[in-house]
Amino acid sequence: MDTSNIKIETGRLVLKGVGLDYVDDTFREFTSEITEYMYPKPPDKIENTIEFIKSAIQENKDGSDLNVVVLLKENGEFLGRGGLHHINKETPELGIWIKKSAHGNGYGKEAMVALKEWADNNLKYKYILYPVAVQNHPSRKIPEFLGGEIKREYDEVNLSGKEIHLLEYRIYPMKNSSVED
Repeated sequence: MDTSNIKIETGRLVLKGVGLDYVDDTFREFTSEITEYMYPKPPDKIENTIEFIKSAIQENKDGSDLNVVVLLKENGEFLGRGGLHHINKETPELGIWIKKSAHGNGYGKEAMVALKEWADNNLKYKYILYPVAVQNHPSRKIPEFLGGEIKREYDEVNLSGKEIHLLEYRIYPMKNSSVED
């Protein structure tokens, strides 16, 4: 399923398929502080961001992912990026980042709840993976709010060369939307 034109609205947010119209915002806001506990690293130059977004656009067209920009509904302000990755598999993965100036407003949680609801209504899956660094307490609240259970812990070296200890949450579907075990 092509996810390029999917638009999801919540009380305060609009999530829509990623496009090149938010290259500058993504490049400016995807900083080393934002990526401290993430696998990717901030881009060295804007061309890296363009290639990253082009790849995300293609993943949407191919139907393997739902990559979105997160915008404030009231004025269209860019807040960050999110995604539901590997949607063609039994265990898709949720991910989110919100720009530093918008932290503390619950936007990440609101966006992830919306993507989880979209998954429950549109996908057949066994569970959704949500890996998060053990030290990243604000991000850990998201899968916990969604009823996620920690099923695995592991260490990973991110693209910046930093070792991070991850908790892998599993978030199960609402009844009647899952793949049989």
